[in-house]
Amino acid sequence: MTIRKAVIPVAGFGTRFLPATRSVPKVLIPVLDRPPLHLAVEEAARAGVEHVVLVVSPDQQSVADYFTPKPAVEDALERRGNHALLGQMRDIARTVDVSCVTQHEQLGLGHAVLMAREAVDDEPFCVLLPDDVIWSDAPTIGSMAEHHDSLGGPVIAVKRVPDEAVPSLGIVDVRDASGPLSRIAGMVEKPRLEDAPSNLAIIGRYVLPPRIFDALENVAPGAGGEIQLTDAIAALLPTEAAHAYEFPGVHFDVGTPLGLLKASVHDALRRPDTAAEFRRWLAETL
Repeated sequence: MTIRKAVIPVAGFGTRFLPATRSVPKVLIPVLDRPPLHLAVEEAARAGVEHVVLVVSPDQQSVADYFTPKPAVEDALERRGNHALLGQMRDIARTVDVSCVTQHEQLGLGHAVLMAREAVDDEPFCVLLPDDVIWSDAPTIGSMAEHHDSLGGPVIAVKRVPDEAVPSLGIVDVRDASGPLSRIAGMVEKPRLEDAPSNLAIIGRYVLPPRIFDALENVAPGAGGEIQLTDAIAALLPTEAAHAYEFPGVHFDVGTPLGLLKASVHDALRRPDTAAEFRRWLAETL
């Protein structure tokens, strides 16, 4: 894979998770026992990404701290002989090179990605949104990077959604479907259902060329008065082919409390250390 860098935007107020997010960033509220941010970085690392750039708010020091070594905790685990958990703790800190850039104003996803321009430099990169958790045999962003290597241009993860979800999501218009890939003919952010070109919604995984930064600097504010990443990608379409990728696996939107709960239940039911006991408890409770 030629994609070496990933951008993960994490700035945000997390209003749907108040009051918890008064002190804990939303991306650190765990799915079972691992935060969505951890899962996103883990996916990037499995795909071969070497450097992750976190786009943070000025008050999100705890996000950066999550990936720093914790010697006191590691020493305590070693004294107790808990080597499995010790290994997990050390893996968190050494998985990939993690750095942070600050987004002082929340002006949209496109603006957040633009803040990472200097760190990314002039090379293709990927974007992962921690609100979208995807469990699959192969890392989704890795499969997308492989398609980018062969096709060039942006590659965007998509999923078919019910009609009621269309007006709250970015939607793509596609042509020339071949297996999980389709050529993107157009994109629209949060359309009315009657105006939507399809029910293929953009899910938070992107592989992008460096030209996207020029497009982001020149695109006008879109839906919600914000700089929309979809609008910048759409601006590239006349000169650069883009493709939608219908990914395999299980997806959860953990950007809402209910979505986070569903993802945690799913994870608990599939993990060997929790599945049997949790299934018994669910059977008794239900």
